[in-house]
Amino acid sequence: MEALERYVHEFSEPEAELLHELDRETHLREIAPRMLSGHIQGLLLGMLVRMLRPARVLEIGTFTGYSALSMAAGLEPGAELHTIEVDDELEEVAQSYFDRSPHGPKIRLHIGSALDIAPTLGGTFDLVFIDGDKREYPDYYRMLMGDGGGQPLVHGGSVLIADNILWSGKVVQPIAHNDRHTQALVEFNRLIVEDPRVENVIVPLRDGLNLIRVR
Repeated sequence: MEALERYVHEFSEPEAELLHELDRETHLREIAPRMLSGHIQGLLLGMLVRMLRPARVLEIGTFTGYSALSMAAGLEPGAELHTIEVDDELEEVAQSYFDRSPHGPKIRLHIGSALDIAPTLGGTFDLVFIDGDKREYPDYYRMLMGDGGGQPLVHGGSVLIADNILWSGKVVQPIAHNDRHTQALVEFNRLIVEDPRVENVIVPLRDGLNLIRVR
């Protein structure tokens, strides 16, 4: 960890013990632990939840559950968070940490494709955290906005947060013809900035967050 990163951690809110344990277990057992949101991004997500006070949150891409727990900690009583993970092998570890957290009862874990599951959850969401398959980001956005013919899953004032939007800088480099991940992220960013229904700002935290507000 570089000096500046250590400074950021030292002068930010300490990491909760359960989240620290989850971070450690993820790094020990998962092939790509970098997919974890981590301490600082988790704090930001939790603070945004406290500021926005959403009644319903949707997360696309649970991984081992760090970001879901971070957001659930900021939810008010009666609020709910639906998190969708396509990899059923991650269900056990994520649910085990949800069960151990006092905020776990606010979380509903769904296993399967977000494109299939999200439209079945009913109603709209006040906050959406997008961190699923990067190749599907444009499809997630169209689904959320109701552009595919279905009912919109967001409303005026809803906030979308898309993770990994800079993709290790690949979005500003020549893109290989078979690099579907980078192609989709570039398409997603273009969809957002050209859509008059939303306003946005890209924050270069870790791998980049696109903060999007529906007008």
